[in-house]
Amino acid sequence: MINRGSINREILRLSIPNVVSNITVPLLGLVDLAMMGHLDNPVYIGAIALGGVIFSIIYHSFAFLRMGSSGFTAQAYGAKNDTEISLVLIRSLIVAAGLAVMLILLQYPIQWIGFTMLDGSEEVKTLAREYFYIRIFAAPATLSLYALYGWFLGLQNARIPMILAIVVNLVNISLNFIFIYGFNMKSDGVALASVLAQYSGLLLAIIFLVTKYKKYLLVFSRSVIFQLDEMKRFFRVNSDIFIRTLLLLLVLAFFMSNSAKISDDILAVNSLLFQFFFIFSYFADGFAFAGEALAGKAKGAGDKSILKQTVKHLFYWGWGASILFALFFIASLKPLLWIMTDNSSLIDMAYEYRYWIILLPITSGVAFIWDGIYIGVTASKAMRNTMIIASIIVFLPSYYLTVQSFGNHALWFSLNLFMISRGILMWLMAKRAVFGE
Repeated sequence: MINRGSINREILRLSIPNVVSNITVPLLGLVDLAMMGHLDNPVYIGAIALGGVIFSIIYHSFAFLRMGSSGFTAQAYGAKNDTEISLVLIRSLIVAAGLAVMLILLQYPIQWIGFTMLDGSEEVKTLAREYFYIRIFAAPATLSLYALYGWFLGLQNARIPMILAIVVNLVNISLNFIFIYGFNMKSDGVALASVLAQYSGLLLAIIFLVTKYKKYLLVFSRSVIFQLDEMKRFFRVNSDIFIRTLLLLLVLAFFMSNSAKISDDILAVNSLLFQFFFIFSYFADGFAFAGEALAGKAKGAGDKSILKQTVKHLFYWGWGASILFALFFIASLKPLLWIMTDNSSLIDMAYEYRYWIILLPITSGVAFIWDGIYIGVTASKAMRNTMIIASIIVFLPSYYLTVQSFGNHALWFSLNLFMISRGILMWLMAKRAVFGE
């Protein structure tokens, strides 16, 4: 008999630290926007919004380093295979280092492509480029932290990623205040703070690794690390996750780019409102990350009954969180907007679109939970295919069919429809992709 209480305890043991660590990320975004929002020109909000979109695409395209590391490690942990646990870490860090070097070497063509695709005034783009050229040097630390976050989580340890996230974001926020108010910097100060904070996090992660998990710091020959079959599986799963994540981020980039096409004010408004979506998404991802660890462990142990019960209970918690956030946004949206900016015209414009933000937790919660489960069992192909359908067949047509009539509302409508379709598609594919039936 499966103990439901123990499943719920495991979900909460893993999800609560992940929620705490994840929620610091959008809170950092809120602080960045609040600092820029209280300056004398709204172009600074637009600058970090456009620069942030490019780094979302760059870094989160490589989020497979965290997702793949989490799934593979959790399965090896469930199978009690210490050698494979070590190899997953080594392979992930090698790939992270190679990708970071590539990003720094290719920074000029990357920024040219990014700012060619994104629309905005020339003043916004100039500031955003300055932001980009500073923040790109955080790449080695950021990508290495992705690999380490996933590896720690795969070992069923959510506390270390929580501590790392809190430290990184506290350092970031502190440096923001120092650079902006102490040295009179603007968006360039936000970028420099991000770089230094990421390296502080990497140093702390290495300390945790060598003190708490020293037994996994094994030395292997290159032939063992690069075993052909295992490397094929490693890159196949990670390439599927890469495609899935890239499409997701292109949808978000499309959203921001088309916001900028309307006006700088709409770009600022949508950037402010998007912070509420990020708050919910990072909160929901706390349960998704718990799903990665627990689903992967159950699969590695070959226990299908535990897997099914875990999935069921994850959705209980996920739906509860969605409803609570919708109610929270109903009650608190306007006061939170005043915290982010004292520009009353922007707040009035943003409030016109409040219903879309209230709906988003309900329409997106299912997709977030399924993401974690699919990653944990490394059902990457099915996850990739659902994203292709949702982005190309649902999101883009829904936008182009409604934009002439509804303007900015069309962006929010299409985003909600995109999230609904992802959840439904993954639900339909779960029987085969997740449970192997």
